[in-house]
Amino acid sequence: MSCADLHRDVPLDFDSSELKPPSRWQLLREGRVVFERLALSAMLDRIRSEAPRGHGEPIMVVPGFATDDSWTARLVGFLSSIGYRAVGWGLGRNRGNVPKLIPAVVEAADSLALKDGQQVRLIGWSLGGYLAREAARERPDVAERVITLGSPVVGGPKFTASASMYIRRGYDLDEIAAAVVEREDVPIQVPVFAVYSRSDGVVAWRACIDRFDNPRVEHHEVRASHLGMVSSPHVFRLVADLLERVPRVRQAKPGEGGRDDVSQR
Repeated sequence: MSCADLHRDVPLDFDSSELKPPSRWQLLREGRVVFERLALSAMLDRIRSEAPRGHGEPIMVVPGFATDDSWTARLVGFLSSIGYRAVGWGLGRNRGNVPKLIPAVVEAADSLALKDGQQVRLIGWSLGGYLAREAARERPDVAERVITLGSPVVGGPKFTASASMYIRRGYDLDEIAAAVVEREDVPIQVPVFAVYSRSDGVVAWRACIDRFDNPRVEHHEVRASHLGMVSSPHVFRLVADLLERVPRVRQAKPGEGGRDDVSQR
């Protein structure tokens, strides 16, 4: 069975040979986040009233590269208003040191889980989604599910608008990409909901598509800028739905050794 058969909602036109960083024009279009924020302000009360309600479940939101909890504060506030115990990661600015940050995120999630006496829902924006995903890989007993928002699960920074900056600083992007693949030797066991946008001007949308052999991944497309992933009404609606969603599991079909999607809803 091919990887495409193993993963739900992988776009039919997905082609890994087209992986490349977003163009300068795509990056310039990130300015539309201003209008997304205005739309969110106008629609937030309605989104909040219509959203599925939480019951105090703990959520930790991990910010993207070069940002901190102030960038995700509106999302955290929204989730708190619909019944979850949502918090930021509390680790200051995300400076992109992945080997150092993964254990820090694990520790923060573990502390929150112990305090609340239940597993934590991890939401990560951009690089923060990759960190949340890797924390869940290491501690499936702590993470209940992961929602990634415009997160590069393929290639590290190689297919992002930051690629040239990493190269100027002397990083070997192929080496980083290989390290990402190496971690996939241990599949992620918790549900992962990967949210992506074809008009993302910072992370190539194809880099957000999980083609690895992780058994519980779903992909969800939105219309949003990369910055809008934490300030778009469409994303806020979707995140509320994904937090309430009963994840799908994959079981072998009769007479086959492969896996297939079986809905539990």
